[in-house]
Amino acid sequence: MNVELPARFIGAPIDTVTVMTLDEIQRRREFLYHRTPERRLHTVEEARAFVEEVGFCHFWPIKGAELPNLFHAIAGRERPVPMEHDDADIGKCWGWKDESLGKKWWYYGKLLRRRATLVSLAMLPYFYALTENYGDLNDYLEEYEAGMMTAEARAIYEALLEHGPLDTVRLRREAHMSAESAKARFERTLTELQVGLKVLPVGVAEAGAWKYAFIYEIVQRHWPELPEQARQIGRGEARRVLVARYLDNVVASDRKMIGQAFHVLKWTPGELERTINTLLQEQVIQEVQVTGLKQPQLLSSRVMERVL
Repeated sequence: MNVELPARFIGAPIDTVTVMTLDEIQRRREFLYHRTPERRLHTVEEARAFVEEVGFCHFWPIKGAELPNLFHAIAGRERPVPMEHDDADIGKCWGWKDESLGKKWWYYGKLLRRRATLVSLAMLPYFYALTENYGDLNDYLEEYEAGMMTAEARAIYEALLEHGPLDTVRLRREAHMSAESAKARFERTLTELQVGLKVLPVGVAEAGAWKYAFIYEIVQRHWPELPEQARQIGRGEARRVLVARYLDNVVASDRKMIGQAFHVLKWTPGELERTINTLLQEQVIQEVQVTGLKQPQLLSSRVMERVL
């Protein structure tokens, strides 16, 4: 179905133009998210291509978060995550993720919504450009002195800096956070270090009570070329690229939903509004009315050009 703007709407105020319905948005999301039997992922090579195609996605479906995810793309449909470990879709999802660790196929770690996120290598520099990392392994000291890094985060980072990749059991020990009372603080801090693209899982070790523990490493040591790639990207450009790609994937969104999607990146309301206004001026996105929704929606111009 061709959804290009009908000729009779040319010149009409954009907020009065209806170009999509909720059903059409959902149909396009099913296609783009690979949530159809024909588009489901069957091999790890297809999973790698999927991440490159969408740019970034969640590992699991996240309630209230509109974004593609690997599990539904493997299932070829929207379904709850089952509790059974012998589920075929779960097996592929978990197995392919474990296989990927350390191979630099994509970034895997907790990022958007502080949940497990996959980011393509093409998109990763844009996320990195929005962090407080500037390319030196000791940059963390400035953040700590400025009150932007906790003592726990410094201890975990310095343990990896001194000892190299560590599984979570030894990492807790080297960071002096082995006590049961420190477990929640350790996990929370490890998540924040991943959100800041300072550390990431690079493997799995047979450690701990479950004989399964992630091995963590410093992002800059794992990807030494990443700081230089990100240095060429301004923060404004990074925000525009990420918002445009987000809308390419989710089809339509209002400002609130975009803000929630990138909440962990700590954009100010002004930064988000400037990003959206620039994309509107460049006609990368459009603001349209969707039947059934009160608020105007932001829509990728690339979506408007697609014929499904």
